[in-house]
Amino acid sequence: MNRNTIKLMSLIGVVVILCFYTCSNSSDNNEVVKVEQEAPDDEPDTPNDDGDMNATEWNLVFEEEFDTNLDKWNIWSGGAFNNEIQLYRSEQLSLQNGLLTINAQKAMVSGATSPFDATPKNFEYISGRIESKTQFGPSDAESEREYRIISRIKLPNGNGMWPAFWTYADPWPTKGEIDILEARGNQVTGFQSNIFYGTEANMPITKNEDTSKSHELGVNLTSNFHVYELIWKANSLEILFDGLLLHTYNADSKNFVAELFGNKQQIVLNLAVGGGFFEGVNSDGFVNTSSMQVDWVKVYKR
Repeated sequence: MNRNTIKLMSLIGVVVILCFYTCSNSSDNNEVVKVEQEAPDDEPDTPNDDGDMNATEWNLVFEEEFDTNLDKWNIWSGGAFNNEIQLYRSEQLSLQNGLLTINAQKAMVSGATSPFDATPKNFEYISGRIESKTQFGPSDAESEREYRIISRIKLPNGNGMWPAFWTYADPWPTKGEIDILEARGNQVTGFQSNIFYGTEANMPITKNEDTSKSHELGVNLTSNFHVYELIWKANSLEILFDGLLLHTYNADSKNFVAELFGNKQQIVLNLAVGGGFFEGVNSDGFVNTSSMQVDWVKVYKR
C-alpha cells in the first residue's frame, strides 16, 4: 500500500468519525439546548402593521423624553371638574433622570375653581396636570389618516388616586374626548378607556354604558412602567397595552367614533383625586400622598 493510499484511508476515517460525532451531538442538542431570545422592547420605534410588508411607514411627529423642561406643554393651574378635590399647580410637577413625576398630596388649600373661573374654592389635595401645546388627530390629508399616541407610565398606588392619559379639545365635547387610560389607585391590576362626544358645549351625548371599557391585566400597574397606546383611524379607535390590543371601538351610532375624525386634540397627563370616579367614597379613606411617573410620550402618523 503506497503513502497516498494510506493518507486517503486516514482522511476517510477522520471524516467518518466527525460525521458520527456531529450527528450524535445534533440529536442531543435538540433535547437540551434552548435558544434565548431578547425580551421585546416595549418602546414602539416606527413600527409597521404586523404581517403587512407593504404598510406605510409611521412617521414620528412628536417626542417628549422629559429630559430638560416642559416647554412643549401647558401647565394647568387651578381646580378642574367632575367634583375632583385637587388643586392643580406647577409645584407638583418635577423632572429628574428623564422622568416626569406628578405628585399628589393631602393639603387643605384654596385656589381658583378652574383656569376659566377665578372664584375661590377650597381643596383637600394638591396635584399636577399638563396638556400638550400641539394638537393631534387624523384627517383626510395625505400621510395623516392614522395616528398613534403612546406613553410609558407608572401608575400611582392608593385609594382616591385617579391618573389619566387622554386627549380632548374645546369646546368640550364637540371635538371629542378619548380616554386612553384612567385608573383607580386602589385597583392596581386594571384600567379603563372611554369616549365622549356631543354636538353642544358641555353636553355629551355618549353614555358610559356604551363607551366605557374596563381592562383587567392581572399585573400590578403601580409596580412598573407600562406602555399605553391609542391608534386612531377614521372609523375605529384601538386601545393597546404593552403592544397588546385590548379593545377596538368600531364606529357606530352610540360611540360617535366617526365624528371624532378630522378633529385635533391635545394630549393630557394628570393625576386627579376623588371626584366622580370615586362616587360615594369618603375622602377620609384616601391616601395622603402618591405619584404618577411618565417616561415618555410619542406621536406617530401616516
